[in-house]
Amino acid sequence: MNSILRVIEQLQLNVSTLHDVPESFSSEVYKLTLADGETVYVKIPFNRDKLHREFAILNTLQGVIPVPKVLDIWYGDEHLTGALLLSAIQGAPCTEGIVEQLAFQIGTYHAMMHEVKMPGFGVHTAGGFQQLEDNDWRLYIQRNFEAWKQPCSEVLDAELYARCVRHFDHVFYALPKVDGPCLVHMDFRPGNILVAGDRVAGIIDFESARGGSAEIDFTKVNRYLWQVYPGTRAAYIEGYETVRPMMDLEDVLPFYSFYDAFSAVVWCKNRGLEQNRRFLQESISTLQAIVGE
Repeated sequence: MNSILRVIEQLQLNVSTLHDVPESFSSEVYKLTLADGETVYVKIPFNRDKLHREFAILNTLQGVIPVPKVLDIWYGDEHLTGALLLSAIQGAPCTEGIVEQLAFQIGTYHAMMHEVKMPGFGVHTAGGFQQLEDNDWRLYIQRNFEAWKQPCSEVLDAELYARCVRHFDHVFYALPKVDGPCLVHMDFRPGNILVAGDRVAGIIDFESARGGSAEIDFTKVNRYLWQVYPGTRAAYIEGYETVRPMMDLEDVLPFYSFYDAFSAVVWCKNRGLEQNRRFLQESISTLQAIVGE
């Protein structure tokens, strides 16, 4: 609570009510009602790079797809990473009852986001846009996996870990041509899609967004939308293809479902295995389903 009070002081906000936002797994997010009745959100990112990343991406997307407006930014001090003051979008997370019409809109907006060209494969940081070594997306994916091996070996059963290492080489070299550099969300799932009635009201949470290959952005759509709500995959693809062609998903979904689950194990280890036990078990179950028990 001390952090949000510090931000309120720095941004000189006259606040009537303050509530924390649940299900925010990385950053701190608060919903504020100001004295004049306006509702706004304050986001305190996990680190300073995420602050600059979300700030840059939200400004890039203004007028492209519905996203929050950045009303103010505080760049932080030696104690806090800083904060964004964001406009409120009138909608609720799209976490239940997703019908085909809504899936069509989600696909359309996702494609519109993927049509945004980026200066290279890389991320916005406090020091500016940082391009990947040799601007090579495949090398980036490969090096990530190499870096995750050691922490994963400390969490996974030895046999499951060995199967994962063998599986990576088998599927990595079968990936199709890279599609990018375009803007990828990296956490495009129903919880980050706000809806009002039967329409998409906005897309949120761009702290991990970057210049990447579009192929990485379908894993969570598949897991939390298509596999849960029958008929949504076809409707989503139909909407996506009104903007840009859809790649052959069967060439990329198996790999990135595996890659995402492997990285999630590392995330849970870094952020606390006990605090993230449910997410860890979900990730391990995904790995077991892909590579075998």
